[in-house]
Amino acid sequence: MNEILSPVVSVIIPVYNGEATIRRVLECALSQQGCPAYEVIVVDDGSTDRTGEIVREFQAVRLIEQANAGPASARNRGALSARGEYLCFTDSDCLPHPDWIARSLSGFGPEGVAAVMGTYGIANPESWLAVCVHDEIQYRHRRLLPEYPQVFGSYNVCIQKQIFLELNGFDTTYRSPSGEDNDLSYRLGKKGFRIRFVNDSKVDHFHPVSVRKYLREQFRHGFWRAKMYRKHFDKTRGDDYTFWKDALEVAIVYAFFALGVVSLFEFGMAGIGAAFLLTALLVLEIVFAFLTVSLGWTKKLAFAMVLAARSFARGSGFLCGMVRR
Repeated sequence: MNEILSPVVSVIIPVYNGEATIRRVLECALSQQGCPAYEVIVVDDGSTDRTGEIVREFQAVRLIEQANAGPASARNRGALSARGEYLCFTDSDCLPHPDWIARSLSGFGPEGVAAVMGTYGIANPESWLAVCVHDEIQYRHRRLLPEYPQVFGSYNVCIQKQIFLELNGFDTTYRSPSGEDNDLSYRLGKKGFRIRFVNDSKVDHFHPVSVRKYLREQFRHGFWRAKMYRKHFDKTRGDDYTFWKDALEVAIVYAFFALGVVSLFEFGMAGIGAAFLLTALLVLEIVFAFLTVSLGWTKKLAFAMVLAARSFARGSGFLCGMVRR
């Protein structure tokens, strides 16, 4: 990419200890085609590995370094330094397609559109878990997201800079990557702006390959969602990305917890009820996995077990978030 004097678009990539992927991310970010002038800004959020050293190898990239404060803070820092009128956000484990910027900008035609979100491709299809996670996300994007959804993901979104600044950007009290993009989406909608979903705007994501790490991430999502719902209680009913299954999972998990506690003192009907709820959850997840996953039946069953465990991880995280706050 040539030296840009007046970029129209600023690509902002927050990163924390991303040495494993940041080189490929920047190679893709610097290879955009069919789009107006743009700049690439990396905000290193206090990395302790070789991330900064790798980024400095790319002379066309602007590197901003800060003490660790979370991805929301890093994105805001990049936005304040951006020179473009559009801010394209992606993550340090996402590989933008060559037409990513061009596809994103194409969504700004209709009146009132302040943000354009895209979707995921998959960067690590060799992992069965990554493929299953990707298949579920694509199912939700195909079946649930309308052209004008209520929510976007910060892994692939382009926002008009002026509106982003008017809304004070991402809420920096979200110290972990969970909920800050939902929160900004909701605030944007409440101001009368619209989000547009462009399915052709893609970044390939390195989906999780470790079940244990994936469940830890889901616990974190549940924990921070408690904070989000306290501020946006009206969104507990769903937001285009979630649907009745997500609410039912939580209800089953909490009912299971309650009956489990009762059964410690008197097993009887409480124990039978808890066993029934666990069976119902497993059946629900098996049906969903067989509907969404493209792999063979053994992988479908394995992912169904992961989905059941995920329900408990999210539910536990949400409960911890409510208690702590």
